[in-house]
This record gives sequence, structure tokens and C-alpha cells, in this order.
Amino acid sequence: MSMSSDFTDQVVIVTGAGSGIGQATAIAFAQAGARVLGVGRRAEALALTEARHAEITCLSIDVRADDAAQRIVQTAIDRWGRLDVIVNNAGVTAMMPLADVTAERVNDMLATNVTAPSLLAAAALDHLRRSRGAIVNVSSTFGHRPLAGAAHYAASKAAVEQLTRSWALELAPDGIRVNAVAPGPTESEALAAAGLPEAAIAEIKDAEAARIPLGRRGDPSEVATWILRLADAHTAWLTGQILTVDGGYELT
Repeated sequence: MSMSSDFTDQVVIVTGAGSGIGQATAIAFAQAGARVLGVGRRAEALALTEARHAEITCLSIDVRADDAAQRIVQTAIDRWGRLDVIVNNAGVTAMMPLADVTAERVNDMLATNVTAPSLLAAAALDHLRRSRGAIVNVSSTFGHRPLAGAAHYAASKAAVEQLTRSWALELAPDGIRVNAVAPGPTESEALAAAGLPEAAIAEIKDAEAARIPLGRRGDPSEVATWILRLADAHTAWLTGQILTVDGGYELT
């Protein structure tokens, strides 16, 4: 029996699809036969994702908008008539030492990293019940290890991991599986998006690579591979799990 992922005729929503892990995940699902709705804020970046495969359609929207969850799900249903997988990948990273904490910055991070994926999963629920589908959340190795200077980012990802476990229990009677992947330092635009200068980004990347037992940062496609595996039929007896993909970083 082939163990390759096959999502032929399935419909998948991937948030944060404009770059990094989200873009790699959208492409990987499309290559495995799925019809993919890639979601993100930056229309130009999404256009590059959409150009990578004929089965990727993109929607430019801020996942924090009041009606975003309903619009995203309805776009997929109107186009394809079904929904099988939600990948909650969109997220923000911000260095926020305790002395610099403000309510606005904390609320903004939680709105993207915790509230938005919750609302999207809720909006998709009836459709996922019909397809006995799957939710894959994207956490971080810092969802279960401390990160000095960015405690609220780590806390938001810890929340994602607990949502994953709790939803898995809640939705198991409906046949909906919920798992998460927790990447370590992976090549993406997240550090630049956090507002860090190029010199600081290079220093952080070098320091991270030096601490990772396998000696390098991850590639987005390596994380995407496991997102597919958590969603596909070969893992039908797996739910409520957090898979850390970080080159051994959490062991240090």
C-alpha cells in the first residue's frame, strides 16, 4: 500500500499562505491533488503562491477582520462545495520584553495567533463534520519551551497547543481529527515582519543554527511534509498530538 499523501478532490484552506511554511503547505497539498484556498493579507505575495500551481486559489484578507472566518469558509464552499482540511498557519512573531508590554501589542498578537484560528475552525465546523475532516494547527517549539524577551509569543503558541488537545477531545465524536505541528527556527519572513533589522536577523539565525543539534534552520517544505501527514488518511487514528519538527532544538 502506498504511504504517499493523496488529497485528490479534497478542499483545503491554508492561512498565512503568502510565504514560508504557509506557501510551502499550499503547494504541497495542491501537488497531492487537493484544491487549495490560500489565505493571507498580502495580495502580491499570494499571487506568487497562486502561480505555483493551478489548483491554488488565493484570497487576500486579514484573518483578524470581524467577518474573515465566514468569508474564508464561504469562499471555499462557493467555489468547490466542500471542505476537508483547515491549516491554521497564519501567525505573528514579536519580541516583547516584559518592560515593553502594552495591552495593544498583547491583544494584537492574541487576535492573530489564538482568536483568528479559533473563529476559522468554528466557521468551518459544520463542513468538517460532513467530510469527517481534519484541523492542523501550527504552533512552535516555543509553545512548550520558554523564550526570554518574547514571552507573549510563546504563550500564544502554548495556547494553540492546548486548543489542539481540547478540540481533539471535543470533536472526536464527529470524526474530526485535530493535531498540530510545532516547527523550530525555519526560514521565513517572520523575523523581518517583526521589524528587526537585517543585521539582527542574521545574528539571530546564526545563533539559532548553532543551538540546533542537526546544525541548521529548517526549510518550510520540511514542515509542510508533516502538516500533510497529520491531515491525511494514513494518520486516521492520530488526534490531539503536537509534533515538534525542529532538528532536535527542543532537546537542548
